[in-house]
Amino acid sequence: MPHLTSSAGDGLTGLAPVIAANTRILILGSFPGAASLAAQQYYAHPRNQLWPILSALTGEDLAALPYAQRLPRLLANGFGLWDVLGACERRGSLDSAIRHPAANDFARLRELCPALETVGFNGQTSGKFAPEFARAGYRTVLLPSTSPAHASLTLEQKLQHWRILIEIDQ
Repeated sequence: MPHLTSSAGDGLTGLAPVIAANTRILILGSFPGAASLAAQQYYAHPRNQLWPILSALTGEDLAALPYAQRLPRLLANGFGLWDVLGACERRGSLDSAIRHPAANDFARLRELCPALETVGFNGQTSGKFAPEFARAGYRTVLLPSTSPAHASLTLEQKLQHWRILIEIDQ
């Protein structure tokens, strides 16, 4: 499994995982964007489509809830959030600007999330870690990025791809 191997100097530090023992589906992004880091919230950019997509997948309007209420509801539905990178240097929010990446430590993931079966990768950058998770025995799903920087697909088109997470889980 990937692990934290080096320091990113005085760079950026990511967010803590949102996981629980009942997490069945873990969504892994690359690294929080500037809006998310400033707010200390996953997917805080108002045009990021993750919360509307997860609302559709869970059947609950998570996007309408205050962030502090979204997370318990997300966990109650068996979903978790984290990023593949725990630290890096980057100007702006684009993955292409990431320098000196340091992976999160996933060594205890099976212990912390014994129900985890599926890991969904939100975009190509996080998807580079899919083979390592597959080797560890998890189902892996590469998903189109929910970032506003990736607008080649509509919300409905992205949702069609993301539905595989709950289809696999059933």
